[in-house]
Amino acid sequence: MLQNDPFRTIDRRECLRLLAGVPVGRVVYTRHALPAVLPVNFVLDTDSSVLLRTSAGSDLVRAVDGVVVAFEADEFDAVSRSGWSVVVTGPAAVVTDPAEHERLLRTGPRSWMPIREDVFVRIESAMVTGRELTDPRGPD
Repeated sequence: MLQNDPFRTIDRRECLRLLAGVPVGRVVYTRHALPAVLPVNFVLDTDSSVLLRTSAGSDLVRAVDGVVVAFEADEFDAVSRSGWSVVVTGPAAVVTDPAEHERLLRTGPRSWMPIREDVFVRIESAMVTGRELTDPRGPD
């Protein structure tokens, strides 16, 4: 890194703490052999996996079930030129266990969109990386 590099690497524990504090992120996956990005609301589960709630018939479920995806969330302040970005990479899977599904109906994310036939998608946090940006101009 450059001596005055405004980026700082964030460790896994801090990344997960930051993720837990924001309601929206983006799922990065492949659709029709091309990259696709979809904003979603989410929560972190007790095992640090990312949980999404969607409709059983959604294109997202068909595209991500059983494949490795990326999930990104961030928070930035344009005035202070600071913020952070965290990426979780891991396999995504539809939650099929009935007891787990019932638990997630109570504790999982609440979709911001109307849903028929709730389905939960779990993204395992196999790899978690993050960077923090601080104002390169320094204090006034």
